[in-house]
Amino acid sequence: MAKIAFGTDGWRSIIAEDFTFANVRIVAAAVADYLEGRGLGPRGIVVGYDNRFLSEHFAAAAAGVFLARGMPVMLGVRSMPTPVTAFAVTRYRAAGAVMLTASHNPPEYNGIKFIPEYGGPALPEVTRQIEANIRRYEQGDAAPPDEPWRLDELRRKEGYQHLLRFIDPRDDYISHVMTLIDGEAIREARLRVVADPLYGAGCGYLDRILRRLDVVVETLHDCRDALFGGRLPDPSKEKLELLRERVLAGGYDLGLGLDGDADRLGVIDADGSYISPNELLTLVYYHLLTVRDMAGPAARTVATTHMLDRIAQAYGYQVRETPVGFKYIGQCLMNGCIVGGEESGGMSVKGHVPEKDGIMAGLLAVEMVAVHGKSLRRLLAEVAGRFGPAYSGRVDVHTMPSKKAEVLEKLKGEPPRELGGKAVAGCQTMDGTKLLFDDGAWVLIRPSGTEPVFRIYAEAGSPEELARIHQAMREFAGL
Repeated sequence: MAKIAFGTDGWRSIIAEDFTFANVRIVAAAVADYLEGRGLGPRGIVVGYDNRFLSEHFAAAAAGVFLARGMPVMLGVRSMPTPVTAFAVTRYRAAGAVMLTASHNPPEYNGIKFIPEYGGPALPEVTRQIEANIRRYEQGDAAPPDEPWRLDELRRKEGYQHLLRFIDPRDDYISHVMTLIDGEAIREARLRVVADPLYGAGCGYLDRILRRLDVVVETLHDCRDALFGGRLPDPSKEKLELLRERVLAGGYDLGLGLDGDADRLGVIDADGSYISPNELLTLVYYHLLTVRDMAGPAARTVATTHMLDRIAQAYGYQVRETPVGFKYIGQCLMNGCIVGGEESGGMSVKGHVPEKDGIMAGLLAVEMVAVHGKSLRRLLAEVAGRFGPAYSGRVDVHTMPSKKAEVLEKLKGEPPRELGGKAVAGCQTMDGTKLLFDDGAWVLIRPSGTEPVFRIYAEAGSPEELARIHQAMREFAGL
């Protein structure tokens, strides 16, 4: 059996192979140990879950562990998006939350992650402590938790009713996010939107909020399906083809797609084009500074567009760069940044929970179309006209484990003086190897932490130059 290990955003594994009730109980016990060690147990813990197979029963098993420790539990009465679970932590002033989700992974996966008391992703030092607790159970140094309880058993378990509370924070969450958007502008615009929660936990959120704002909404895949219709619950360009077809066929202003736990967003513009996470993040920062009159820097990961840097510089700010992982972005949002995000689709803003939120990001996309009176693609052209063009992209290169070790060793050496005919102006090693060019272009190569894959991110002034930089980095790395 594989060792339980937390990745970028919690532990994920295949149901019935490694993701079992016994292992979920061990993770829950390790989280309980962590909270008790900090004296936070009496504040209680939120337990949320998505629409995946058995998620509600895995959640009940985790809840049973906390109840047996005498910790108050606030268990979702229905599936909840990750950002809503994070919001519930702050709403109920809990010690934290565990969220049962594998996000956009294939349907045979499930996962569990811990959200601390501030309502954002746990930092590495926290997950290291939880993992150390897990090792004690795996090695037999601590007694394993009791047998799991099913959801129906929790409702009638003698002696624990006073500790167990079933919660539904949806309405409170909706009231909160409506304070973060310009609802009046959206109402006046009379827009038409297609919302696609991809059978995930985001069902009943975007459509409900937009209809309150007099938006005409059509919904796709708005029910639970643990197999996600035979597709990945991933709002990427390739996975949103059905949404694109519906936007074009119906003449809609926007199409908004969520991933399995609704913490990431994919956007289809009125012309059927896909608005990448880098492009959406650029527009949101530009919008907050120019229309909302908000003041402050933005935060981005090393793999995310430098268009944010150009905009920030024009307004007298300096972007905060972090390693890959929204946990670092969340910390920046709690310390002065007005927006933060990553190229993989996560985003949040000042005043909201420091957790990525696809629902809130979708509402901001609608707001921008309403306020600016133009499509997102036309707004991007306006931004490019002012700050210059920026084309970004990622290439994943699969290799053998032995080759991966060889490439990593090479990347430890001196960086090249030139790459693809461009002089290298700087090199960063915060998270991977990142080469900077004097014209604003850049390239980053990072290894996957779980498989023999290298991810090459780049940004340049044209698609042709972007392709050349990608190829040049592959050649330099020997891939």
